[in-house]
Amino acid sequence: MISFPNCKINLGLHIVSKRTDGYHNLETVFYPLPLTDILEILPKDQFNEAADNSINLKLSGLPVAGDQSDNLCVKAWKILKKDHPALPPVNAFLYKNIPMGAGLGGGSSDGAFMLKMLNDHFKLNVSAEKLAVYALSLGSDCPFFLENKPVFASGRGEIFEKTALDLSRNAFLIVNPGLHISTARSFAGIRVSPAPVDLRQAIREPIATWKEIIKNDFEQTAFEIYPQLEKIKEELYEAGALYASMSGSGSCFYGIFENNEIPDISGAIKIPALSV
Repeated sequence: MISFPNCKINLGLHIVSKRTDGYHNLETVFYPLPLTDILEILPKDQFNEAADNSINLKLSGLPVAGDQSDNLCVKAWKILKKDHPALPPVNAFLYKNIPMGAGLGGGSSDGAFMLKMLNDHFKLNVSAEKLAVYALSLGSDCPFFLENKPVFASGRGEIFEKTALDLSRNAFLIVNPGLHISTARSFAGIRVSPAPVDLRQAIREPIATWKEIIKNDFEQTAFEIYPQLEKIKEELYEAGALYASMSGSGSCFYGIFENNEIPDISGAIKIPALSV
């Protein structure tokens, strides 16, 4: 069974309060984009590896940092196995195309898609509500990838309100500077305060006006740590972007363009308009 876990971008991101559980409450709009990894699962008995009663994950594509046991695909299998002992051991193959630690949610998407694939392929009959609980235990933005539709998100990023936002007529350019920004350091630079705008209303305005009203709270700290990131954003606007921003806590930037008028920026990933 093969699936294609996709990335997301944040349209605006505000850290509005600190929680008693150590997390922060935020407000953002998650928007899915068709930049995808490739994830395949196969029962281990097809490879005569029944002796290893677990999951074996083989990685390729872009480098993935950290111990394999920390990979969300592995954790997704283990969390289902705990409640569903009949879940068989599997071989999983993950080709990484979405950069790690870039604010695009690639790892979270992989984990969410693994939950769905295991549930569907092995007919575990886990409800959508329970899958969302499992996904949240993997990461705050994992539940988003179960539905994969534009939403206004609040709480830790798991409380969703549907939005009719449709950017399928727009093209996107994603720039990955290849820098890792510590999440702890990013949050250390945040001044927690109520969101200056209601993003649910702001995204209804023409995209060309978003530059003045839709902000990402993490950008200021990112620019202070890596001044070159601000130049990337400026370059996107100079290239004709209607709107440009860092996604999540960084360090990837995206630009939204008219239709398929995507400029050539070295190393950038082009995502053409889906509807023209």
